[in-house]
Amino acid sequence: MKKRIKKMTRRFVNGADLIPTLLRSTVASQISSWTDMGVSFVSFAFLHLAPWLSTAIGAIIGGVVNCTINYRFTFHARNLSVKAVVVKFFLVWLGSLLLNVFGTQWVYIGLQHLTFLVTDFGFKPNGFYAAARLGVSLVVSVLWNFLLQKTFVYRRTDFDPYAVRLVDTLTPHRR
Repeated sequence: MKKRIKKMTRRFVNGADLIPTLLRSTVASQISSWTDMGVSFVSFAFLHLAPWLSTAIGAIIGGVVNCTINYRFTFHARNLSVKAVVVKFFLVWLGSLLLNVFGTQWVYIGLQHLTFLVTDFGFKPNGFYAAARLGVSLVVSVLWNFLLQKTFVYRRTDFDPYAVRLVDTLTPHRR
């Protein structure tokens, strides 16, 4: 039994299978989400920053944490150029942000038109928002973030040299 548990643990931590990778991605996502929320709250409550700025700082730091954990733990991408990973991660992160923002708004509006949710189930605007936000977040998390991170961000691609060149162009070089 101990051997079996060790084998399963090793497979979970090091395996390239879809399910273990998805589970590791979920762990990374939870850690980065809690980091995002914690930083946002501290920025707002203790540093007295504006809500939009607190949210932005939390999202950026949460994204950095997510990228770092995924690079080392989830996808084991240690042999890839960090510059390429950062550019590709940013593109996927930006797409995720836009899909979540506009998807949540679209689903929220759509749910409001389903009058049976109000009459039969007593849904209120907060319920519509929660359902829209959670549903869209789950779909985007798996069908956008996970799939693109697995197949694009943390894999060597033809885009990598362009990403590295972009970073080199935008950052000063030490001579």
